[in-house]
Order: sequence, then C-alpha cells, then structure tokens
Amino acid sequence: MSALPLILAIPLAGAIALAFIADHRIGGWVNVAASLATFLASLLLLVFETPEPSAFAFIDDFNIYLVILTSFVGYTAAWFSAGYIAHEIVEGRLTPAYLRFYHAMYQVLSFAMLLALTANNIGVMWAAVELATLTTVVMVSLYRTRPSLEAAWKYFILGSVGIALALFGTILVYLAAQKAMGPGMEALTWSSLYAEAPNFEPELLNLAFVFLLVGYGTKTGLVPLHAWLPDAHAEGPTPISAVLSGLLLNVALYAIVRFKMLLAANGDALAPGPLLIVMGLTSLFVAALMLYRRRDIKRLFAYSSIEHMGVITFAFGMGGPLANFAGLLHMALHSLTKSAIFYAVGLASQARGTQQLERIRGLTASHPALGWALVAGTVAISGLPPFGLFMSEFVLISSTFPRAPVLGVLLLIGLLIAFGGLMLSLHGIAFGAAERDHRPLAGSLIPLYAHLVLILIAGVFLPGPLVAWFQAVAEGLR
Repeated sequence: MSALPLILAIPLAGAIALAFIADHRIGGWVNVAASLATFLASLLLLVFETPEPSAFAFIDDFNIYLVILTSFVGYTAAWFSAGYIAHEIVEGRLTPAYLRFYHAMYQVLSFAMLLALTANNIGVMWAAVELATLTTVVMVSLYRTRPSLEAAWKYFILGSVGIALALFGTILVYLAAQKAMGPGMEALTWSSLYAEAPNFEPELLNLAFVFLLVGYGTKTGLVPLHAWLPDAHAEGPTPISAVLSGLLLNVALYAIVRFKMLLAANGDALAPGPLLIVMGLTSLFVAALMLYRRRDIKRLFAYSSIEHMGVITFAFGMGGPLANFAGLLHMALHSLTKSAIFYAVGLASQARGTQQLERIRGLTASHPALGWALVAGTVAISGLPPFGLFMSEFVLISSTFPRAPVLGVLLLIGLLIAFGGLMLSLHGIAFGAAERDHRPLAGSLIPLYAHLVLILIAGVFLPGPLVAWFQAVAEGLR
C-alpha cells in the first residue's frame, strides 16, 4: 500500500470543494481540515513500506522528510490563516469572493508542492513547480493594490524566466541520457537516471546543471536571482509569506540537490559543489548586509530567508555526511522558525495597522504573548542557543573548518553580520516605546507557539531515530 495517492488527492479535492463554498468562514475551516487530513496522510509514509518507484512517483527518505514537513507547515499556516485572513474582510482589504479564491488556491499550492516533491518524472516535477509559481503569483496580487500587483508582476516575470531556464536544463538532461538510455519516458525518471548517470554525456550534463541551477535558483531566492522575493513577501498575504519562505523555497532547492546528485554520480562531469558554495555565500552576505537597511518588517524577514537559503545551499555545496546533515536539519528548522516568525509578524502588523518598522514598537509591553514569541523566533532564526538552528549552524561550521578554513571563516562572518542586523531591528520592535494600542489579535497564537516548542526541543534534544534518519539521507546525497 502507498499513502501517496491520498496525499495528492486530498488537496486537489479540497481545492475543488473550496471553489464552491461561498461562506468564507466555512471555507477557512474546510481549508484547515483539508490541510490537517493531508498532514495525517503524509504520516502514513512512516507506517507503510516505501513503495517501488513507478513511472511518475518516487518515494525515498529524502522526500518523505520533506513531504511531512511541507504538509505540517501547510496545516499550521492554514490554521493561522483561518483567523488572520478573515480579519482582512473586517479591515476592508479583501472581499468574501477573494477569500473563496484564496482558500481554493491554497490547496492548489499544497498539491503542486507535494507533487513536485514526489514526482519520479523530472518533467512532471518541472510542471508542478511552475503550477506552484503561478498559484503564488495570483495569491501575492490578492489585495489588488498597486504595490501588490507590481510585486506579482515582478514575481511572474522573474519566475517565468527562471522556470524557462529550468525547462531548458531539463531537456538537456534528457539529451545527456540518450547515449546510455535511448529515447523514451525512462530517460526522464529519477530512479532510472540515478542508475545510469555514470554513462551520461558529461558535457551536456554540465551545461544542463548550469541552466538548472540558475532556473531553480531563481525559485530558491538565491542572489543574484532574488529580486522577486522581498516584494512578494511584503505585498502578499502573510500566511502566503510563511508558505513561500517555509516551503516553496525548499521545493526549488530540493530540485537542485536532486540534479546535483546526478552530476556527483558521473565521474567526468564538473563538480557541482563549488558553484553551490559560491551562490550560497553570495546569498548569505548580500542578504545579511541588506538586513540593516529594511524599513518594512516583512521585507526584513524576507531577506533573512534569502540568507538562510544561502546557508543551506552552502551546506549542500560542501557535501559530505556532516555538511549534508547540517543542510537537512537547517532546512527543516528554518521552515518551522521562519513560518512562526511570519505568523507573529502578520499579527503584529494587523494590531498596529502597518508593516513599517518605526511604527511597530514595544510589542512585549502592548501584546506580551505575541511580543515575546517574536523575540524567541528572532533569537532562534539568528542561530542562538537553545534553539535548533544553533545546532545545525554549529555542525556546518565545525565540519567546514577542517576541510576549508577560509570558507569556514567567511561563513561565520556572514552569520555574525546577519545576527547584528536582526538584533538591531528586534530591539525596537520588542522593547521600544510602546504606542497606546490595545487592539486584540485577529489570529490564533497556537500555531506560532507550536513551532517555537518544536525548534526549542530540536535545540535541546534530537531523538535517536530522527538523527539516524537524517544521517542515512545525508550519506545518500553524495
């Protein structure tokens, strides 16, 4: 038996059902129920035996971990969204018709991400990433203001260029496989490609990876392909910012790592690691420096997402069991932490009626439960103990220094610069002079605190089976 058909069918059926539910309150909770059902179905992957690859489905430990992570954050974001997005009607920013569209598109986005993670066919994976892109484009423009439409248009243009380059790279991989596999669908399936990768045409494989890295790197938000990301986060609904940072960036990076494994299996192809290291460090430094000049709270944490995707890309570029382990752990913990931060940021913005940093002050005094949660999330995303990201960054730094001391120093400097930028902004947000503002919070704090508890536990104790699972995946990533 396999849980995969259920995992994909639930969000697809949910999207169809939500398209016909006119009451936005009912629609919000149906969205939560569908997301919870998807998450529960994903846990069945831990119960059933891993199915054999088929023409279109490929399940292994790498994507099992990401499917569960994606469905869990998708569920908590839907829960948070139920109260938060409904309050936008009260504020006059959205209409019930827009909310019906939003809830249906939320499930389409969930379906697209899960399909991209589980597809055995690299063409289907590309189509799923494109569907996720188009879905988020229309969701970013949901408010129909001039800035949101501009952000959506920029995202559409840059995303379209990126996905077109990724398509060209996908075609080149297919051509590189012709010598060993001949024409046909088999030359597009991950399970067959991995087995025959040592016999591929190395020149075509090298060229393909460059296009794939640039194409999917645009979706990952890597510098210099990142220009869409801060605008999309700032102008779109906050729950979508959480999903973008916590999930969609992971899906694009997943594709890059999969193709990296093809090159690593071919002894005559170029080493993909240095390319990933350069892009990772560049993203880290550019994003870290940009943290000092942000005036919009959502843009601030959007650049933090770019920073952390740079760290994860660097980890996979270094390769090896320890660095890959750190990259996998960092990917999971960043998703949990950054989505929690966007939950807090969304509530703070609604409470103050603005996203401008200078007008969001003293949250620990005006809204203690929210303010201290945002403090904890920012401390966690800065890589401080006792939260889990400290552990992943420590493992990455300690594994880098013995192999490449200069890279280790650069990584540490980049992380320290980013730490300074976040702490500088946090001081005013949390402890500045509070305005007389007693508006109640519009959404639930439970998803926010659930994420914080998980990342705190991860910083103190990682269960043995989870460590063994990550180690097995890390060793298989080459």
